[in-house]
Amino acid sequence: MQRKNEKFLYGGDYNPNQWSEDIWNEDVTLFKKAGINSATINVFSWAKIQPSENVYDFSQLDKIVKKLGDNNIEIVLATSTAAMPAWLYKRYPDVGRTDYDGRKHKFGQRHNACPNSLVYQKYVKALVEKLVERYGDNKHICCWHINNEYGGECFCENCENEFRVWLQERYGTIEALNKAWNLEFWGHTVYSWDEVVLPNALSEGLEDNGTAFAGITIDYRRFMSDSMLANYKLERDVIKKSNQEVLVTTNLMGTYKWLDYFKWAKEMDIISWDNYPSYDTLWSYTAMCHDLMRSLKKSPFMLMEQTPSQQNWQPYNSLKRPGQMRAQSYQTVAHGADTIQFFQLRRSVGGCEKFHGAVIEHVGTENTRVFREISQLGEELERIGDTVLNTPYHAKVGIMFDWDNYWALEYTSGPNKDLTYVEQIHQYYEFFYERNIAVDMISDEDDFASYECIVAPVLYMVKNNVAEKLEKFTKAGGVFVTGFMSGIVNESDNVHLGGYPGPLRALAGVWVEEIDALAPKQTNDICFEDGTKGLCTMLCDIMHLETAKAMAEYTSDFYEGTPVVTKNTFGKGQVYYVGTQLDKDSLFKVLDMAIDEKEIKVVFEKESKLEITCRDSKDGKIYFIINFQEEEQELPEYFVGATDILQNEVLTKGMKLKKYDVKIVRFHQK
Repeated sequence: MQRKNEKFLYGGDYNPNQWSEDIWNEDVTLFKKAGINSATINVFSWAKIQPSENVYDFSQLDKIVKKLGDNNIEIVLATSTAAMPAWLYKRYPDVGRTDYDGRKHKFGQRHNACPNSLVYQKYVKALVEKLVERYGDNKHICCWHINNEYGGECFCENCENEFRVWLQERYGTIEALNKAWNLEFWGHTVYSWDEVVLPNALSEGLEDNGTAFAGITIDYRRFMSDSMLANYKLERDVIKKSNQEVLVTTNLMGTYKWLDYFKWAKEMDIISWDNYPSYDTLWSYTAMCHDLMRSLKKSPFMLMEQTPSQQNWQPYNSLKRPGQMRAQSYQTVAHGADTIQFFQLRRSVGGCEKFHGAVIEHVGTENTRVFREISQLGEELERIGDTVLNTPYHAKVGIMFDWDNYWALEYTSGPNKDLTYVEQIHQYYEFFYERNIAVDMISDEDDFASYECIVAPVLYMVKNNVAEKLEKFTKAGGVFVTGFMSGIVNESDNVHLGGYPGPLRALAGVWVEEIDALAPKQTNDICFEDGTKGLCTMLCDIMHLETAKAMAEYTSDFYEGTPVVTKNTFGKGQVYYVGTQLDKDSLFKVLDMAIDEKEIKVVFEKESKLEITCRDSKDGKIYFIINFQEEEQELPEYFVGATDILQNEVLTKGMKLKKYDVKIVRFHQK
């Protein structure tokens, strides 16, 4: 069962070790004024608390923990293992990473440890044991935060040796490995495990981190994700040995490519993640990331980091406009967050993050626009936090998101270099976002029966029993939507023979004979049954109807008159197959047809340009109404007469919401 926060946390990353103790006192005073009730500490303090191999010094951390505890500030205690101290690197060089190009790195940067270094693991374990021994019983520690933003990769000899062990456990025999990787190709057959080399620029690598053998590289991605997960579990198990009930997490990063977060979620008590959209990130994309993070455990999550205003590491680090931080925070809560936490609470004086936004700016006072907005949000969350805390989010639509597919689709050589996984997923998600239809982002291990509609764009890799599960779901009356570049390969990136879309062919009722690739400026024309015209780009399936019927056809190129969008009855359900990348209006037309099959309801009856999201409480529903549009938007009549719990005002007919306005309405069950 999902462990939960017992209060709505409002705070963020705090690095008092960078400041003198008199500054700590100023900070605590300002925290209280801003309504901040939590602080994440000790994220990058390994060198401070272990200055040499056999010496630990907790004197400063003791003071920090006491200062926060005495002021009733909840502590998220990090383990400091994301960046090693210099002495460890100097004495044991094998703890360092080797990059894709085969270069052994020196001490520096953040994620600088080889995940398969036994020396690194030894000293990590010892450090966490010391932390647990000292602070494990502290009543002010509400959560342990392991490492920080796990990521990157390593291609050293440690990893190569462990990769061979991992492969033996996965495949059992060298013959099975050769078959899985199709090593007859180019005469690459291996006859012993020590002939296997890791895939980097010195071996199977192609330009831009491509690969000549996708099966090898996909397995290395799985292995590297598993290796870092093993590091997480090592630290978690030390903490849990002392206290089984305490929350343990690590901060994830949305659609980050290199770690299989569904697999990680099984080992985490609660999901936390860091949300850093850029100045031009679509609000629908940010919402999709929140939904993905919530869906990993189908439970409320922690927002571990967002900036109060400005980032420092993006190409264009715009300020958040007045009201934007507040609206963005409520969007996060609307999609399932039970915390709002910032990076950082006080702005660093030096280093590459010195211009990264903070609650307390370099001026060091409360007299800033950002602090006033932080304080307003803090006061509101203190009033309403218990209302939304631990409330669930229910969806009848599932969009499949799968890291194996993510890797495989983007490693495959052809047919179009512009085809990217997350962009394809987002195109479909955007429809449901604009229609205010709740969505879960699901894995192939989820219970499909919980949904009325499942959408799986570019389901390139069909593995395990996924096709059988989808057939069972559709036969029982579900609506399934898929399309081009689906059903192509198995879990080792070998093609499913017998015609595309492979194991989905009977389900879709079509046979795809060829796949045409369009260059960036090329388009084809299409036309729906009702005469509606549209455009398509990137890829075009040239397909034949089997049991499906055409809903739209190509009207240009040599495959004019052949189907491009199809519908197939399968058991009691329906399958829609989209054989190309459609323009937005055409895609939305297809998805409207799909949801009409099940009469899937929007959050409320009328369409609106407002973002309207719902979390369910024990005695009713909580609606979040946010305007992210440039223009004012009229409040839907559905909410007229209800009370906005933020302002304690009754919502009236004709009320206008300006950009970044937020209303939260609680409807009690009758």
